[in-house]
Amino acid sequence: MSGGLLVAGTTSDAGKSVVTAGICRWLVRQGVKVAPFKAQNMSLNSFVTREGAEIGRAQAMQAQACRVEPTALMNPVLLKPGGEQSSQVVLLGKPVGELSARGYHGGRQRKLLGTVLDCLAELRGTYDAVICEGAGSPAEINLRRTDIVNMGIARGAGFPVLVVGDIDRGGVFASFFGTVALLSPEDQALVAGFLVNKFRGDVSLLEPGLDMLHGLTGRRTYGVLPFRHGLGIDEEDGMGVRNTRASAPVGEDVLRVAVCAVPLMSNFTDVDALAAEPGVVVRFVDRPEELADADLVVIPGTRGTVRALEWLRERGLADALVGRAAQGRPILGICGGFQILGRHIEDEVESRRGQVEGLGVLPLRVRFAPEKTLTRPEGEALGERVSGYEIHHGVADVHGGEPFLDGCRVGQTWGTHWHGSLESDGFRRAFLREVAAAAGRRFVPAPDTSFAALREEQLDRLGDLIEQHADTDALMRLIESGAPQGLPFIPPGAPA
Repeated sequence: MSGGLLVAGTTSDAGKSVVTAGICRWLVRQGVKVAPFKAQNMSLNSFVTREGAEIGRAQAMQAQACRVEPTALMNPVLLKPGGEQSSQVVLLGKPVGELSARGYHGGRQRKLLGTVLDCLAELRGTYDAVICEGAGSPAEINLRRTDIVNMGIARGAGFPVLVVGDIDRGGVFASFFGTVALLSPEDQALVAGFLVNKFRGDVSLLEPGLDMLHGLTGRRTYGVLPFRHGLGIDEEDGMGVRNTRASAPVGEDVLRVAVCAVPLMSNFTDVDALAAEPGVVVRFVDRPEELADADLVVIPGTRGTVRALEWLRERGLADALVGRAAQGRPILGICGGFQILGRHIEDEVESRRGQVEGLGVLPLRVRFAPEKTLTRPEGEALGERVSGYEIHHGVADVHGGEPFLDGCRVGQTWGTHWHGSLESDGFRRAFLREVAAAAGRRFVPAPDTSFAALREEQLDRLGDLIEQHADTDALMRLIESGAPQGLPFIPPGAPA
């Protein structure tokens, strides 16, 4: 078996990442050696592989669903937005420059098709099956000529396409039909059928519509997945907290965590591990008064450190944070948030603003280097083993405070470049005990919360969705043999 499938969507956030992970977990349970693949990803949520390559976190989670180690081959092109008009281009795990949207779609993207197809071919030579995730919609008619992630990759690899639609948004039948009808005959020949996502209610009421859709398009529906809360996996965009558990606190109090929703926030998944703890309440905030009742304030990573610092000052959050630090109330700065807490930032790389004053809470100076730091550090803090990953241009020169991971601590203000450190269970519990003591809360971390086990449970739930609510025999045939022959053309097709 050397098959594959492209999971496309009628829209962004239709559920492509979740469905791809679910199919991957279902396949690996069947004994299939499978890998995920996304040719091009636009996301500020990224991860560092063992070999020091930066890829989208969604693909890292999909690799976990496959029970394999993530590699740069699984996400050869990553675009990290730096504003409304430009993105950093990360190729095979390493940044290669900044490009405007016009510059990228105007020619650079198409030149990468050979590279992404080579990566896909290498995966196909190693695995029994490769499940690809598309981006946005395959029917973006203004971008089809340069497409390397939807029908461009399906055509290049000869993969069948499964189109996912979010019925919870409404209009799913029109979206399915319109997606197919806006594709060229060659592209339509690869669209095997549909998968309905986030359905609420009695499936029998939906079945007449699915029959009509089959009559209109000649394409079947491979499954209807029910709506389930909390199934997101480290999405490319959007902001939310996953892995929450509706469990009562172990101690007498809950612990309230406020996360500053800074512009170009990156790797906000760092707080998922906090939300996984029974009795920890996490919320995103953008006003100073929302910090008043917080036991811990987190300043997360950002692709725009100087811009985020200005935003904090404009909204009055900067003064609130400085006052909070002076009162000895807990603050945690991660990556860009750590840099913001320092005294000075010298940035000729990201914002090109030169010397900028930080909040002055932690004793460090930050200089932005052209080369990006991409590492997977391990160490010890608070008497516990801890690991994480680093993704940053800023180099911190720390002069004072107590050591804390790669950063420092002054009083109850903590700063580090390490993403993912809170996923280390013993370290997270020790940190929360310190926060609770400083906040005067009778909060006790649960002794048995395993973040890795919760991740596995979540991926198994995705596999269950596919196994229980999709036609898995038909899906397996699709992956092994490709799109059915003789699928009808639906006019009008792609414009000239």
